[in-house]
Amino acid sequence: MADESGTAVILAAGEGRRLEPLTNRRPKPMVPVANRPLLEHVIEAVAAAGIDRIVLVVGYKQERIRNHFRDGDDWGVTIEYVEQSTQLGTGHAVLQAESAVDGPFVVLNGDRIVDAGAVSAVRDRLRDGDAPLVTVTAVESPRDYGVARLDGDRVTEIDEKPEGAVDTNRINAGVYGFSPAIFDAIRSTNTPGELAITATLNELAERGAVTGVSYDGRWLDVSNLWDVLTVNAALIHDSDHARDAPAAGRRVGERVTIADDVVLAGNVRVGPNATLSGATAIASNVTVAANAVVENSVVLPDAVIGPGAVVRDAVVAGNARIGPNATVVGGASTVVVGDAVHRDVTLGGVVGDNATIGGGATLTDGAVVGDDVRADAGVVIDGRVESGAVVRRG
Repeated sequence: MADESGTAVILAAGEGRRLEPLTNRRPKPMVPVANRPLLEHVIEAVAAAGIDRIVLVVGYKQERIRNHFRDGDDWGVTIEYVEQSTQLGTGHAVLQAESAVDGPFVVLNGDRIVDAGAVSAVRDRLRDGDAPLVTVTAVESPRDYGVARLDGDRVTEIDEKPEGAVDTNRINAGVYGFSPAIFDAIRSTNTPGELAITATLNELAERGAVTGVSYDGRWLDVSNLWDVLTVNAALIHDSDHARDAPAAGRRVGERVTIADDVVLAGNVRVGPNATLSGATAIASNVTVAANAVVENSVVLPDAVIGPGAVVRDAVVAGNARIGPNATVVGGASTVVVGDAVHRDVTLGGVVGDNATIGGGATLTDGAVVGDDVRADAGVVIDGRVESGAVVRRG
């Protein structure tokens, strides 16, 4: 490669509409899991692989990324930024990094968490002159991703979210190795609509030019709201990724129960007789009042869980307020995202930034409450409530 450690290009320009309302105020890579943004976990994997130069492709709400990571010094890397001003696909995003690379480079998605081993495996193959490279991993539901078909170690096709029969559980894991020749290949790709990097790879695969790199380590993807809970739990149960903040500033009342799989940030306040359990992440400046129960949930900074409230299988966004004795029921639910119906997913509910849920209110399984919503005391919320709405008792 151009230098001993190499360069990683991380694609972090996306909006993440399926994660609304969490992405109304933050780009998808900045959605937190285990109290840290998705993108931070990705950058740590790159640094652990021995790559110390990162090019971040940013776009939507990019100031949130720039302000958090700055020059990368806190992570032991050097970060440079290039802008994808209009999100026209992953191939187009890679193309924006052309001026920032001068040799072979690794590409990752900023919202998919992999182990450092996936990054170093691709980097090491690039040193031997192999390119382009695509990591391939096995998952339980390949139909939801880009199904990878191989002939030996040669990738013959990447079929994005196929509708027909799927004869393999192997998918494109989203870690790539490219030489600068990829830029001309992207420009010459003939595809309608957005320019996905997989479209370019499929054209190259027809000429037998794409090599698959097998990977069987951690691969965590956040595509939908319930994935935030799944990935959060996976990281909390991995001590390398989840860690409590220093206890300074934290106030915990008497007879509080905090399970081993709970991660607390700094300046958290927990009232007496509260219970925190079940792979829960509590962010900075959060208040969990007396007798409240929070289980298998992600609570973002400055939120308040009122006295006696019960919050299960939920994401409570920044500065949201859950009133006294309110309930997010939790459990398996059916959630509609666009035209797709997802059944038996674990999502008690989502409460958007700055939303207020009145005392004694109930969110039924899978309820999604938008930003700045005001819900009166005692209401029952079922389904999706758009941002800025007022929910009154009927």
